[in-house]
Amino acid sequence: MDIIAIIERIGEGPTAALFGLITGLIFGVAAQRSNFCLRAAAIEFARGKLGGKVAVWFLTFSTALIWVQGAQLLGLFRQADSRMMSVPGSWSGAIIGGLVFGVGMVLSRGCSGRLLVLASTGNLRSVVAGLIFAVTAQMSLKGILAPYRDKLASLWITPDGANVSLLNALHLPDWAGLATGIVFAIAGIYLAKRNEIGVKTWIFASGVGFAVAVGWVLTFSLSQVAFDPVPVNSVTFSGPSANTLMFFLDRNAVLEFDVGLVPGVVIGAFLSSLVAGQFAWQAFDSVPVMRRSMIGAVMMGFGAMLAGGCAIGNGVTGTSVLAGTAWLALFCMWIGAMVTDFLLDQRSLTPAQAC
Repeated sequence: MDIIAIIERIGEGPTAALFGLITGLIFGVAAQRSNFCLRAAAIEFARGKLGGKVAVWFLTFSTALIWVQGAQLLGLFRQADSRMMSVPGSWSGAIIGGLVFGVGMVLSRGCSGRLLVLASTGNLRSVVAGLIFAVTAQMSLKGILAPYRDKLASLWITPDGANVSLLNALHLPDWAGLATGIVFAIAGIYLAKRNEIGVKTWIFASGVGFAVAVGWVLTFSLSQVAFDPVPVNSVTFSGPSANTLMFFLDRNAVLEFDVGLVPGVVIGAFLSSLVAGQFAWQAFDSVPVMRRSMIGAVMMGFGAMLAGGCAIGNGVTGTSVLAGTAWLALFCMWIGAMVTDFLLDQRSLTPAQAC
């Protein structure tokens, strides 16, 4: 791909948005067909199962690690240049924000990425929750909630003005990241076989992780030839949801990777659901369910911004570059989700449902 020729033809901003669109299309199709969802995997694990949802999550997580770390070793990408690694991280934000996000995604019945995919397939519950998530994220970034986010995030910051690389912190060789991905892949393949998951699901689950790698490599490649500074980032839905919302509300907003990413996911998931015959209009079942979902969306919006990313932005994208705060945030999201499921949902299950 001749990036310079594309830039000369359409400009740097539109090129970044085009790369976001491509990344989003891959993610949207793969996530819709694989039913990838951190919330579903966490709940399954909390209920003592290592079933298909956990297997799908492991396949996605490991694929992202393998592709991104492989690209790093081949010189196609430098994780030190990524936006997440080049700015200070927040340990306190990862802990508090991760826990809050984990609670929110159980209440909303899906993480922010999953809500976007479901909204694209006709799920009106997810449309409402997704809009509330985007508005809350923007409020947490630049609005009335921003001072509270800043205060919590500043409680414990990573040293030296940058995030912590797990490779450096643990004094591991460059190939250790790739090896870690392979270990997770072996676990994912084992679980997939044990749960008799079809080959198509394997492929699409891995496609979600591949989309993350595509985003990293494309934005890194663009940053190497662009005249203006270009953030090196990939798939996440906290900042991009807020930025995309503001793009359509602010006449002075500019095109960037984020603005292409969200529409790409919507288009990809929508077309995938149509082809698979899975597009269907759905609404809230009751007022309590709607209220619970809306509260969860608010918690996810604030939690994601505080943690520095959502279940995708931290849990797959950030962990793929071995950012220390991303791994901590992911762990806290799992804990928040599992505890919430235990306290609110498991107690209402019958013995048959709990099995």
